[in-house]
Amino acid sequence: ERLKEAEEVYKAGIENCPESSDLHNNYGVFLVDTGAPERAVSHYRQGIHLSLTHHVAMVNLGRLHRSLGQNKEAEAWYKRALKVSRKAEILSPLGALYYNTGRYEEALQVYREAASLQPSNKEIRLALAQVLAMMGQTKEAEKMTNHILNEDAECLECYRLLSAIYSKQEHYAKALEAIEKALQLKPKDPKVISDLFFTKGNQLREQNLLDKAFESYKRAVELNPDQAQAWMNMGGIEHIKGSYVTARGYYEKALQLVPSSKLLKENLAKLDRLEKRFQEVQEKDQT
Repeated sequence: ERLKEAEEVYKAGIENCPESSDLHNNYGVFLVDTGAPERAVSHYRQGIHLSLTHHVAMVNLGRLHRSLGQNKEAEAWYKRALKVSRKAEILSPLGALYYNTGRYEEALQVYREAASLQPSNKEIRLALAQVLAMMGQTKEAEKMTNHILNEDAECLECYRLLSAIYSKQEHYAKALEAIEKALQLKPKDPKVISDLFFTKGNQLREQNLLDKAFESYKRAVELNPDQAQAWMNMGGIEHIKGSYVTARGYYEKALQLVPSSKLLKENLAKLDRLEKRFQEVQEKDQT
């Protein structure tokens, strides 16, 4: 973490060895890591200019464009790197780009190739299982995820994925069991634990165990108060139970976090109508 000294060494290195493509690439990584991605671009490009087969710099440049939301540029650099070398570590970020932009068929093809090149790579096989699950090929996804769990019983992401797979298959009790196993691993990141409790709440709600679901959502927001969907679901449960004032409080908390949510605004409008109707009934009773 001696960043100032690190930068001085990089600069001295580039000054003394301006033809070193690796130095330019490594300095680019340093600049990205220290919050100066716009400066990194020219160094990645210079590294590639100096060594036209520097696929690592090409992938790094692709990742940089991806982080800036420039998906076309990212894809172009990943594909250029693949022309140099068809390696799993190049295929993997391209697969992630396709997956995250909804191009699942292409993601599946890319991850299958990556998995064939590195069959022992857990992360690649898990990513492939995720794509399969998203495409509705849940049996193959389930089998693959369980196979990874046989190798690594503490694979948290495996349990999360299994929960999603079982949920897709409408096996909510099994989905809940998978999340419980993930929680038993006691992850340290509060946001990860919050997400697990949120998912647990969803599985309980699917089984109509609303009180238990509420408690799970409550744990989720205690660990991560920015978990808008959990606040909204707590509001939904109170709404169903007829506790309109409490429901409003939770909906409004969620709306502060996602002010553009149409669904939240609709739910609040429903509450307004219910409360108005309730008030009218009370006034009639009094007369």
